[in-house]
Amino acid sequence: MPRAVLMGPPGSGKSSIGKALAKELGTTFIDTDSLIENLTNKTITEIFNDSGEAVFREIEQEVVLGVLASEPGIVALGGGSILSEHVREQLSKSSFPVVYLQVSPHQALARVGKQINRPLLTDNPEEKWLQILVQREPIYQALADMTFSTDSKKANEIAVQIAHKCLEFGVGR
Repeated sequence: MPRAVLMGPPGSGKSSIGKALAKELGTTFIDTDSLIENLTNKTITEIFNDSGEAVFREIEQEVVLGVLASEPGIVALGGGSILSEHVREQLSKSSFPVVYLQVSPHQALARVGKQINRPLLTDNPEEKWLQILVQREPIYQALADMTFSTDSKKANEIAVQIAHKCLEFGVGR
């Protein structure tokens, strides 16, 4: 079972903060998007292009549920994984802290830019990002045990803050 799970929209810093948090807590780190790419030998974009979003979401759900059941460290979820009812159910009944990383549209878009590995943001990234946030924000808020803004902060700084809260939550080294 994870020590903590990080979730948030694209550009919120899940991967960089997750790595820093794992180091801070002396544990492992896994990014579910990277794991999906490793398991399928395809990029997220290739899966979207070859098979469509629905197939990607099925793969994502299976991978995320497996990770939530077995990973002992810090887990960074793909931003849309919380769209799965089964993933939401697992997160809502979990004993580990679920951390929502909030980010402003300006900061997120500066971070993700026009990266080709973000298939949902390829056309009109700002508008698409805002649509994604409107859809997912209530879910992130409902699932979160703790929320941290990542705007204008370094990954290490946020990781230290989360680590302190995790200790209060009963998660430690």
